[in-house]
Amino acid sequence: MRARPYVVLSCCLSLDGYLDDAAGERLVLSNEADLDRVDELRADCDAILVGAGTVRADNPRLVVRNGHRRARRRALGETSTPLKVTLTATGDLDPHARLFGEPGETVVLCASPAFDRTRDSLADRATVLDAGESPTMADVLAILHEHGVRRLMVEGGRTLLTQLLTAGMADELQLAMAPLFVGDSRAPRFVADGRFPWDAGNRAELTEVRQVGDVVLLRYQLSDRQAAQEALGVR
Repeated sequence: MRARPYVVLSCCLSLDGYLDDAAGERLVLSNEADLDRVDELRADCDAILVGAGTVRADNPRLVVRNGHRRARRRALGETSTPLKVTLTATGDLDPHARLFGEPGETVVLCASPAFDRTRDSLADRATVLDAGESPTMADVLAILHEHGVRRLMVEGGRTLLTQLLTAGMADELQLAMAPLFVGDSRAPRFVADGRFPWDAGNRAELTEVRQVGDVVLLRYQLSDRQAAQEALGVR
């Protein structure tokens, strides 16, 4: 088996299972306390991964926001914010997206057919890597591991979350539930259809339930790799 990082999936859902609504602007489901919890999780990781669809839809920054956490990382000899990573099959990415303008290195993992065009388009805005003709999740994680990523946080979107879960390559799921409904089938749900390793005969292990303001955090262990993380002193 190819080496890969420890993979933590992190997202916030409405009570009816949506990541967002169908409006043009991003729906913020979380609250300030939970956003701070997510910032702490970012600070504990080597890289943050989102799909290209999330870059286009949400225009995320993917940085550690808290100054004390950035300073803590620097004191440990790390960059102030983790490596920012996105995955694209088409190279359809705006060079002026916030992901490419924030401090810290950004890596774009690109399918081979779109590699040359993507590299030319992003120029000095990001490091573009050829991920292969039709990269699998195993390919993506192996490339990140080769670049020193040992703990990876994945913040979406639905396609990427589905691919990692159905491939059995997620180690931990941190799922925040917001006290509201979206009620619109046009909106993106947590995952798409697929065959998941966790079903009625193989239930995921719930390891933590925590109230964070009006949000509830559900933490699930999806693999047996947590002990290795704890041995390294990683939460």
